[in-house]
Amino acid sequence: MTEHVNTGFERGTDGPKVILAGVDGSESSLRAAAYAAGLARRQNALLALVYVQPVMAAGAALGAPVGGATEEIAEGLVAEIREWAERLKGVYDVRWQFHTFRGDPYAGLVSAAQELTADAVVVGASEQAGHRIVGSVAVRLVKAGRWPVTVVP
Repeated sequence: MTEHVNTGFERGTDGPKVILAGVDGSESSLRAAAYAAGLARRQNALLALVYVQPVMAAGAALGAPVGGATEEIAEGLVAEIREWAERLKGVYDVRWQFHTFRGDPYAGLVSAAQELTADAVVVGASEQAGHRIVGSVAVRLVKAGRWPVTVVP
């Protein structure tokens, strides 16, 4: 009989330690964050809430205030999340952090998941009709095959 020797950590085999939820202020992303918070609570994992701040578009270089608008979105999300966390204190005891990454949503979430060593990624279903044709961030994350991905409608 051979003895099994553990040769190291394998992501996702012993329950998640870091659950990443992508948030952008949309209803589906906030539902995804709530779902991820429940997972994190049950698994005693860290909830990493990630907002991907869009990079400045070419038109923004001509003076459109895109950078400031995305900063406001990030600040608004932090305020909303803090308020939500305060309301749930005592009901749900969840350790959480908020992170902002830059880039397009897919690349930003991939960078975040790698940097934060996420064991699972939770995102909201795309609310944009065009994504049904081109492919949503969620579909691209699933196809990347690096993490278990949960898509919350």
